[in-house]
Amino acid sequence: MPASPSTARAINDRLALRLLQQQGPLTAAQLKQYTGLSRPTVADLVDRLAASGLIQVVGEAGEQRRGPNAKLYGIVADRAHLAALDVRTEGVSVLVSDLVGRVLGEASVPIGGDTGTGHAVEQAVALVERVAKEAGADRLHTVGIGAPGLIDPATGELRDSGGLPAWHRRLVAVLQERLPAARVTVENETNLAALAEQRDGAARDRDTFVLLWLGFGTGAAVVLDGHLRRGASGGTGEIGFLPVPWTRGLPSATDCAGGFHSLASSAAITELAGRHGVTAPPGTEEPLGAGLVRAAVQAVSAGGAGAWDAGVVPVGVAGDVGVVPVGVVGAGGAGDGSAGGAAGAGSAEGGAGAFLDALADRVALGVASVVAVLDPGCVVLGGEVGHAGGEELAGRVEERIRRMAPLPTEVRAGVLGGAAVLRGALLTAREAAQEVLFAPLDR
Repeated sequence: MPASPSTARAINDRLALRLLQQQGPLTAAQLKQYTGLSRPTVADLVDRLAASGLIQVVGEAGEQRRGPNAKLYGIVADRAHLAALDVRTEGVSVLVSDLVGRVLGEASVPIGGDTGTGHAVEQAVALVERVAKEAGADRLHTVGIGAPGLIDPATGELRDSGGLPAWHRRLVAVLQERLPAARVTVENETNLAALAEQRDGAARDRDTFVLLWLGFGTGAAVVLDGHLRRGASGGTGEIGFLPVPWTRGLPSATDCAGGFHSLASSAAITELAGRHGVTAPPGTEEPLGAGLVRAAVQAVSAGGAGAWDAGVVPVGVAGDVGVVPVGVVGAGGAGDGSAGGAAGAGSAEGGAGAFLDALADRVALGVASVVAVLDPGCVVLGGEVGHAGGEELAGRVEERIRRMAPLPTEVRAGVLGGAAVLRGALLTAREAAQEVLFAPLDR
């Protein structure tokens, strides 16, 4: 059954708007080329969208740069303003953008662990209001929030999770109260990072992949056939609770200590670096674990000669203290760098190379578990640590996976690092706003 005229117009309008969002400003001739629609149909939809205030002439194109065929049409960027929040246990970052995603303002505020719930929420909300005002946004249309923890798939609300600050859950409710005209949505931070890496980062060519988040904590996001998978209770990717060897116990339902988190969190990486004599240069603003990994990568890239300049002390320490299993990853002690056959503490790379090998041993445990269950074909090492490790760490992990798993898997370094959460929150806010604003005009 053919579509009715109104349905056909709605489909054509949405197609044109999506093209303008993805490609930027286009002429009517370009819209005709990309959509395959006739010239009269394109002229009709351009007039209709312009009359509705969704698009406008933003310039001219072509050699002559004059006449109706040279007009460039673009989305009216200030039709709506958006806010994105990256909520962490230690603070919050905010950015405000227009409808096409152009950032108009950005700021962060630290929130100490001893800050009361009410005061912490007020700090965060005041930051949103201040950034919006400075950006010239009188009214926010949509607010996207990225936060650690579980999101209830039925309600879309942040669930009460042990170990997370109480102000996280309260913040969502207060923002909705203070911004009654705005749509406020919340999503798990690692899921948002995966969406950002797929749109603008390391997974742009992948419809199926897993992002392994390595930052202050650990997490994973699963994208299968182009769709983010959240699970029955919203807990897909809580890899910090994965039982692993080389820890002193097992995780519990309320505490991930003893799980993968105990091997790959920033605190665990910092401890591991200390055993290998690796130190970070002073003044780093990233998580300490990421700074240590970055320093080690720089030392290895310099061939060992620059180890001291990078803040790496090659003391020749090999092996994890207290490691029990042997042969799980390599022939030597777990995390001693021997698993990959790469240079250990006695090589020219000294402690830096051994540290990266030991870290790769640990990260490979999480990656191998994901690969065995999901067969994603690609795992992106995201977060600040994944970005800092770059190809040095990703290559070491991939080498181990080739021996540990029968399934071909590419391991890539994340491109966006810690900024991926804020970028993902902005993407989801923009999608939500455009879903409303780009609704069929005849409806």
